[in-house]
Amino acid sequence: MDLGLKDRVYIVTGATRGLGFAAARELAADGAQVVVTGRDAQRAADAAAELGPGAVGVAADNSDPAAAGRLVATAREHFGRLDGILISVGGPAPGSALDNTDEQWAAAFESVFLGAVRLARAAAAELGEGGVIGFVLSGSVHEPIPGLTISNGLRPGLAGFAKSLSVELGPRGIRVVGLLPARIDTDRVRELDALSGDAAAARAGHESRIPLRRYGAPEEFGRTAAFLLSPAASYLTGIMLPVDGGSRHGF
Repeated sequence: MDLGLKDRVYIVTGATRGLGFAAARELAADGAQVVVTGRDAQRAADAAAELGPGAVGVAADNSDPAAAGRLVATAREHFGRLDGILISVGGPAPGSALDNTDEQWAAAFESVFLGAVRLARAAAAELGEGGVIGFVLSGSVHEPIPGLTISNGLRPGLAGFAKSLSVELGPRGIRVVGLLPARIDTDRVRELDALSGDAAAARAGHESRIPLRRYGAPEEFGRTAAFLLSPAASYLTGIMLPVDGGSRHGF
């Protein structure tokens, strides 16, 4: 299938590693041009170099109020247009409901929630018909994850924002979609497994509860993201798609 990505332009935040990089890699492989971001300028430049000549790296922190406008301007300056954005950010601090501090909640709200809202609004102001705004969220949108209380609190609210945005932007022909990864084999997930004190046992336990009995590969997530962001998915909006090997218990 031709996804129709050739020469389309996307911003992908949090794309120096993990799920963001996996998505950017699949977009670039199919002919898209991408602006990839990370908080470290060198890592952003390295990620762009790995993706090829159709990529540019920018140092940006999602929590920075100026980042959204700067990224849109970068896409316009380097590639002359913007067709979509995938908003990804590193997961918030783990912890329990009674242990997470006000500072951890505030930092996560700025980066995970408000930063994503700003980026989506800036993209919406630039996009035309056929544009798309994607959010990398979490399976915690539907089911709380033990030990990730901040994610459990913020991700469902962001999914609600995305759904509202899809209704408002639909008449302009702009789509809004969300991806809900679960146990994808990234550095972040391996770090979470290690918190148990026995990473191998934690992974085995999680895999035993996944119907496909394995963690997802980053490229599997990346291909799903590339499809949802592409013109091939032109009648999909307002959806939250689990990428979880069947982990979600509901329909």
